[in-house]
Amino acid sequence: MSKVKDIVIKLVPAATANAFVRRYHYSGKVVNNSRLHFGAFLGDRLHGVMSFGSPLDKRKVLGLVKGTLWNEMLELNRMAFDDALPKNSESRSLSVALRMIRKNAPHIKWVISFADGMQCGDGTIYRASGFLLTGFSSASMYELPEDLAKINGGPIAHRLSLQCKTSTLSREIMRRTKGKNLTNSEYCNLLGMKIVPGYMLRYIYFLRPEERANLTVPILPFSEIEKRGAGMYRGEKRVASIDGDAAGFQPEESGSSPTATLQ
Repeated sequence: MSKVKDIVIKLVPAATANAFVRRYHYSGKVVNNSRLHFGAFLGDRLHGVMSFGSPLDKRKVLGLVKGTLWNEMLELNRMAFDDALPKNSESRSLSVALRMIRKNAPHIKWVISFADGMQCGDGTIYRASGFLLTGFSSASMYELPEDLAKINGGPIAHRLSLQCKTSTLSREIMRRTKGKNLTNSEYCNLLGMKIVPGYMLRYIYFLRPEERANLTVPILPFSEIEKRGAGMYRGEKRVASIDGDAAGFQPEESGSSPTATLQ
């Protein structure tokens, strides 16, 4: 039987990583900004991919850690694994990848990632890997009718996908609405869509621990996830409490208070 310690993490080409992400990531999509791809291997077989790159709008996140220069942070854009690896493989693989970045790219101070609490999970792997919870964002997804789902490549679309002028889905919606500026409910009524409410959770990992002192937003206790009803696992609402999860426990920080939105 394979063990977690048998997994080998190494760099893989973008084409290899992207093909794996398209097959195994819940969205079925890659992030074009991804530039650094790590593969998780058992023997010579690829079982997981972790892709890092710049955030889509870096200006919005640089200020989260005071003094961060343009090239001193990364986003974990995509993380996808198949079901063949043993338990805890994802968190160990991510921890190894982060250590490799720290060793080979010492100018990188911190890494940001977002857990999609609407379609996937609330960040169990991030918590087990030492990430800090730093924010929530109330966000809406849209459940698309069958014809639009075919254009989108899936039944669920993020609000930004509808607004992105270069996407095929957005162009089709603009055609159907004749370019009118409508409210969310008007879009849904006209196009047969349904709003799917939920949360995005923001996590930060400090490759340089001393940079934690420069964090400009509060560190939130993990118990806040359950308080907000944001707990999810593989797209299903989490029922059990996460407070007793030793690997993912983040104690209350002195003076910390929940932030209403991501900054």
